[in-house]
Amino acid sequence: MDDIDRIVEQWGRERPELQTEAMAVFGRIYRLARIIGDRQEKVYDALGVNRGEFDVLAALRRAGEPFQLSPKQLSASLMLTTGGMTGRLDRLEKAGLATRSPDPADRRGLVITLTARGREVADEAVAAGLDIQREVLERLPEAGRRDLSALLRDLLAAAEHG
Repeated sequence: MDDIDRIVEQWGRERPELQTEAMAVFGRIYRLARIIGDRQEKVYDALGVNRGEFDVLAALRRAGEPFQLSPKQLSASLMLTTGGMTGRLDRLEKAGLATRSPDPADRRGLVITLTARGREVADEAVAAGLDIQREVLERLPEAGRRDLSALLRDLLAAAEHG
């Protein structure tokens, strides 16, 4: 029995008419995401970036050579408003991890480019973050990991399209 079981049991006692299966599933998903996210945040902090800044660096890194995206492309990739992106870009530029320059294809636009140091930080952070995730996930048998991934994919699709 874990903390989630105890919470569900308490609700079952106090409100027996409630269907609490979803509470158990999503409570565990939330806690797991929080625990892993907090561990990753410590790694990112040691590299001088926060989670939001890492997300920008990672989006630029995943874009491939020349590691450039427009602010609009970055915002779409991260599901952020361009206004929400500005502060992140300011901090990354000040830290020498990304640059802003005029977009040669659009005189009115900008392009954000990952610097060499930004690429190093992105590569180190993604590897360290994956190590944290893998360390926890490998505690499940391989077949269980595959099943879990498939079930979560289906659940996410249901949430996004339902």
